[in-house]
Amino acid sequence: MTAQGDTVRPFGVSVDFGDHYTVLGVTGEVDLVTGPMVDAIVSSVIDGGHRAIVLDLARCDFLDARGLRSIASAIRRLAEVGAVLTVRSPSAMVGHLLETSGIGDLVHLEQERPVTGPEPSRTGPVTVRAPAGHLGPEEVARGSGTGGETVLPDVVRPLRRITAVPADDDVVDGALRLVVDLARATVGGADGVSVSLRRHGRLSTVAATDQTILDMDTDQYDTGEGPCVDASVEGRWFHAEALGDETRWPTFVPRARALGINAILSSPLLAGARPVGALNIYSRAAAAFTPQDRELAATFASGASAILTEAGAGVGSDELAGRLTEALEHRAVISQAQGVLMARHGLSAEAAYTVLLRSSIQTGTPLQEGARMVVAAARRPRASSGEGLGDSADG
Repeated sequence: MTAQGDTVRPFGVSVDFGDHYTVLGVTGEVDLVTGPMVDAIVSSVIDGGHRAIVLDLARCDFLDARGLRSIASAIRRLAEVGAVLTVRSPSAMVGHLLETSGIGDLVHLEQERPVTGPEPSRTGPVTVRAPAGHLGPEEVARGSGTGGETVLPDVVRPLRRITAVPADDDVVDGALRLVVDLARATVGGADGVSVSLRRHGRLSTVAATDQTILDMDTDQYDTGEGPCVDASVEGRWFHAEALGDETRWPTFVPRARALGINAILSSPLLAGARPVGALNIYSRAAAAFTPQDRELAATFASGASAILTEAGAGVGSDELAGRLTEALEHRAVISQAQGVLMARHGLSAEAAYTVLLRSSIQTGTPLQEGARMVVAAARRPRASSGEGLGDSADG
């Protein structure tokens, strides 16, 4: 659905194999349904040996959290082969999403298609340095370093809005999968990343970059030991620098080494002040994680913790009841606003919600506040209602 709400642009991906680079042109919306298609096409192109890839978003109407994850996955795949993704001609809305999610800092942005010229710039693997101060005091005292040149952007700000309490586990897990993909693309030495969460009294993996990493987590749950388990219980980070010299987890370590893992960095995930899980980064090389990498991992863990805190992980029953009541009130006014747009512009419920969501992203206004404005405008006499979402579906 376009911002005007009156036409639907069919989803599609075109592939143009040029002399210097391969252009993937995305049309329509990249969301929960179409995102896997984008993933499959990008993977196929990379597996075919193409490294200079341009993602043309000139005709891409909208990205949700799943769409952002598709781009993060492409960044990760190209980083593995020493290349950088080029994103071409994103709309103002899509560009804003890329910027606020932090993904814009991890790609080569190209605003206009060049008529002639060499292959787009490729500067090698993505490198982002985090600021100091995200690790706990005792870890900093052990020599965690002082950070690097570039401050990591807030990669989870829009996801925190999407997962506002009370959030379905699937929504939260989708946001955490994006964090995992971004961490895999940016933390030096990382060969795989996962998120472990304690739900219903037991740890489980809700996001992992591949089966080997999932097996690594499962081995820790089965043995009841390992940096992932300890970080989830104790609420502090654990760094196994070289598993060949490690003595803390005698049952787990042989399993890890059998799978080719030689270094692990587990950072705690907190809901409020309560440890509820861990962000786990695995490497096949010993001594793979520098002090800056540990700071960067802690930054991602901090962002993931913010998602979990706002999604109510570990919240008591009384507090959760209050948040549920507030959320139901928000949903009620959003439903009313959808009804106004549906009646006034002949939109479907989904299209009306899309108009509200896009307006929220474009203006920076909370979704429920924009919905209240639509409902308030509908209750005023038409002659005095003025302009706004209640009178136009332009978003």
